[in-house]
Amino acid sequence: MQDQLRFSISVTKPENLPDYELIDSGNFEKLERFGKWILRRPEPQAVWEKSLKEYEWEKQAHASFFRKNADRMDADAGNWNVKKGVPDRWIVRYKSANLEFKMRLAMTSFKHVGIFPEQANNWDFIARKIQNLKNQAAPEIKVLNLFAYTGGASLAAKQAGADVTHVDSVKQVVSWSRENMETSGLDGIRWVVEDAFKFVQREVKRGKKYQGIILDPPAYGRGPDGEKWVLEKQINELLKMCSELLAPEGFFVINLYSLGFSALITQNLIRTHFPHIKNFESGELFLQDSFGKALPLGTYLRF
Repeated sequence: MQDQLRFSISVTKPENLPDYELIDSGNFEKLERFGKWILRRPEPQAVWEKSLKEYEWEKQAHASFFRKNADRMDADAGNWNVKKGVPDRWIVRYKSANLEFKMRLAMTSFKHVGIFPEQANNWDFIARKIQNLKNQAAPEIKVLNLFAYTGGASLAAKQAGADVTHVDSVKQVVSWSRENMETSGLDGIRWVVEDAFKFVQREVKRGKKYQGIILDPPAYGRGPDGEKWVLEKQINELLKMCSELLAPEGFFVINLYSLGFSALITQNLIRTHFPHIKNFESGELFLQDSFGKALPLGTYLRF
């Protein structure tokens, strides 16, 4: 008999992110609306045919990203072809029954724009878990957000009432996160520019505890001092340390974006390092375009 129940719940359209829409996908690309601006970006998992014709993509897109090396689907560096009148930066909003905040977007040289819409469903989950802890009269609610990027999860946790530590190795990205906090009328997030693995090692030695831990580790990465991160080599040790940091009543969220990294791998890691957890949600992160095609964008697990 299995000692744990699994709830395979896939994340679909982010209903609380009205400024986002996946219009179409296919032929290794995706066509998306962020606010009033429509962007065309590469997408290695969109191996099917587009639903719209090429001229319709060209007509709709306000900006299109092209890889410097078009023959390498794993190389994200490239350039944007931007139509006249498109701003360098703009704001999108997230609004649910529990949360309301804003995030600044911009077109970067690595195709990213400052938000991963498929993560939006996690933000209300985080807020609900924090509210549950508050209802249980928890004396303090500390949340650690690792590989935190531009801080959507940090904003959600802060607005819900947690004491948030935001860790990312890229100084410019942390500055971007701070701008999102200020734009949303929030304050008090603790910013840490450091390699996430090294930070967690130090927190374990200090005997720290967190009531919530959030991770969005990339497949590969570099710390501010050149530290190398390779997901499959380090994720086991990182989760082992996270299990030491997480308070018994705490919540946990992890998203993985490495191609070919099965949700079963994450489930096995959680069973190993969090054996007391009997129920968790796990499945594929995906977004559905307006023609009903589901675009897989990674896996997630949360409890």
